Amino acid sequence: MNNSTNGETSQTLMESILRVERTGIGGHLFNTAAPKLSHRRRLFVILAILIAGAVTAYLYLGSGTKQPTRGSGPAAFPISTATATSGDIGVYVKALGTVTPLKTVSITARVSGQIANVQYQEGKVVHVGDALVDIDPAPYQAAVTQAEGQLARDQAQLQLAKVNLERDSNLLQKGAISKQEFDTQTANNGLFEGAIKLDQGNLDQAKVNLAFCHITSPIDGRVGLRLVDVGNNVAANATTPLVVITQLQPISVEFNVAEDSVSEIMRAIGGGRQLEVDAYDRADQKKLATGKVEAVNSQIDTTTGTLKLRATFLNDDGSLFPNQFVNVRLLVDTHKAITLLPNSAIQRNDSGAFVYLVQPNQTVAVKTITVGTTDSNVSEVQGLDPGAVVAADSFNRLTDGAKIALRQVPPPSNAPK
Repeated sequence: MNNSTNGETSQTLMESILRVERTGIGGHLFNTAAPKLSHRRRLFVILAILIAGAVTAYLYLGSGTKQPTRGSGPAAFPISTATATSGDIGVYVKALGTVTPLKTVSITARVSGQIANVQYQEGKVVHVGDALVDIDPAPYQAAVTQAEGQLARDQAQLQLAKVNLERDSNLLQKGAISKQEFDTQTANNGLFEGAIKLDQGNLDQAKVNLAFCHITSPIDGRVGLRLVDVGNNVAANATTPLVVITQLQPISVEFNVAEDSVSEIMRAIGGGRQLEVDAYDRADQKKLATGKVEAVNSQIDTTTGTLKLRATFLNDDGSLFPNQFVNVRLLVDTHKAITLLPNSAIQRNDSGAFVYLVQPNQTVAVKTITVGTTDSNVSEVQGLDPGAVVAADSFNRLTDGAKIALRQVPPPSNAPK
């Protein structure tokens, strides 16, 4: 019965009561000029009106109220679930690190002169032997020519001294010259031999100075911003460099670990393991590169209670840059064949960690667990078997024994229809 039917029924009942009263009273119920009603009839009319109102209210309110279904209970809460799995998890030591180049070269002029040419481009990668800066070679080329001339003159004099020495040796055997004259000629021959060695050394030095006018890169790396321009005069071995080159591949990361972790790290290194290191960005969300521990400092810093380590990275993609701040995760051990659970499903209270374990009768039960090593979004847990299904959301609505309904996961947007 709907509301319209209730309204029609109540209206019909009222009309019937009024019609009966009008007939029984002789049609004078609402006639002010008619004689006054008796006390009994007046009570009958009032009682009839009250009964009609009560019936109308019951029919109206009863039609809008849904009767409870027999056997119904509390509403079920829709939830998403997560499943415990079996796998391996790494044990990491976390630290803060700084990207440090293995080689940084500040190139200065080894000869004085005027800059004739700057051949590098700022911020570009150079390789061993690439031309960087040219110093005017004219003065040093002249020095080479002068040394070559001096050497040639002394070589001719040595040749003449050798000829004279050979002649004097024959004359000495014939007694034509004295022994003193022969000894003097022998000394002159040695004098010119020494002069030639000196001249050769001067020539080699002049050639070296000439070569220093053409400056090339001693390593592979990235050059910095330009520090000199064509036309500048530079002095030999000045404190201001001509260019700075920083090696980027490979590159290292230096980081400090707490002394409490030193024994575990040294035990792993002593066992012959090559420890892996992951470098993450400043937000500790994106992994930038993976490297190996190459060196460990010889002592703990007593001011900070930490030990410094260095790890090297190939850095083929250039994701690490000198002086960059990174978060470091040093892998010291791996726990194998243990139970893993997403961190989002683990809840905590004053008593410790727990999960809402899904039961076969579509309810959840509070299950206490022990959380071990955590790696990224999963954790090692004890007290839960692989394959166990637990609640993954709606924790504020769940209690021990609460009824649940598994939320349907929508298919991927690219799934076939």
